[in-house]
Amino acid sequence: MSGMKYVFAAAFSAATAFGGIVHAEELRLSHNTGDTTSWHKGSEKFSELLSEATGGEMSVRVFPNAQLSGGDQMRQAEMVGRGALDFVVTSAINVTPIAPEMAVFSLPYLYSSYEAVDATTAGAPGDRMKEIMAGHGIVVLAWGENGFREVTNNVRPIKTPADLQGLKMRVAGPMYIDVMNALGANPQQMQWAETFSALQQGVVDGQENPIGAVIVPQRVYEVQKYITPWHYSYDPIFLGVSQAKWDGWDAEMQGKVQAAAIEAMDFQKTVTREATAAGLDKLRAEGMEVHEPTAEELQAFREATKAPFDLWSEKVGPDLVALFQASIDSVN
Repeated sequence: MSGMKYVFAAAFSAATAFGGIVHAEELRLSHNTGDTTSWHKGSEKFSELLSEATGGEMSVRVFPNAQLSGGDQMRQAEMVGRGALDFVVTSAINVTPIAPEMAVFSLPYLYSSYEAVDATTAGAPGDRMKEIMAGHGIVVLAWGENGFREVTNNVRPIKTPADLQGLKMRVAGPMYIDVMNALGANPQQMQWAETFSALQQGVVDGQENPIGAVIVPQRVYEVQKYITPWHYSYDPIFLGVSQAKWDGWDAEMQGKVQAAAIEAMDFQKTVTREATAAGLDKLRAEGMEVHEPTAEELQAFREATKAPFDLWSEKVGPDLVALFQASIDSVN
């Protein structure tokens, strides 16, 4: 060995022996929207905070558009549950294939305000949902926000349930299929990654999603003409970690992960709500026609979606719905 090589080898051995070299644990986080969304910003914030809290000992690589599950947004949580992925940021409606109870958040016209939403995620209902997800191998670290889902389309303004008659509407999951059927639409379940091109090509006429988290940052206004902010369904997101991964950390590391998750999702929720507040003006400026429904018009939509509300209340469990309703009533 040459003298120079010996010096380097000796230095490496000494650094290793005295802990001078830190081998960062790189973990993978998957979410199902693009890299311009508040989902992605919240995920990146989590990565940044966790790296900072652990002195670089732990790093999180963020994968948007459900890349790690082959574009299948419904499979991400299942993969985290069995330990094939470390972290997931996904919405409640996307985990209903493994935890049907999570559809409770999105029951049509359950919520009427952010205060009611926060009363459930921060209270007993949120704790109950964490217990349910723990039964599927996922530790829910913190709640974020996708938001109130609004309807867009390219055919006509949506002012009454009759205006949805026959429209081909992209939806995310089974409950929304029942809701759209009740409204006379023709629902098409489709991955989000496929939706923009489907709207562009006229494969579907419309879709429903939150303004701040999806419609604005994913530039849905480029392929849709009409929007009705009808607040018909709410969708939270959560940051979850594999139970197996969580159990492998000591209490100190768990505390750092938990704290980073809470701060990151609080940041994500703030970004989403700010973008939503400015969203309708942005959409008008981009050429969309906005119809803001009256109280009477909203009541007509509420009545038209009562059958799927009752159906899914039975599916998720009347006791669970009652738990949510009690928290909502406490602030209304």
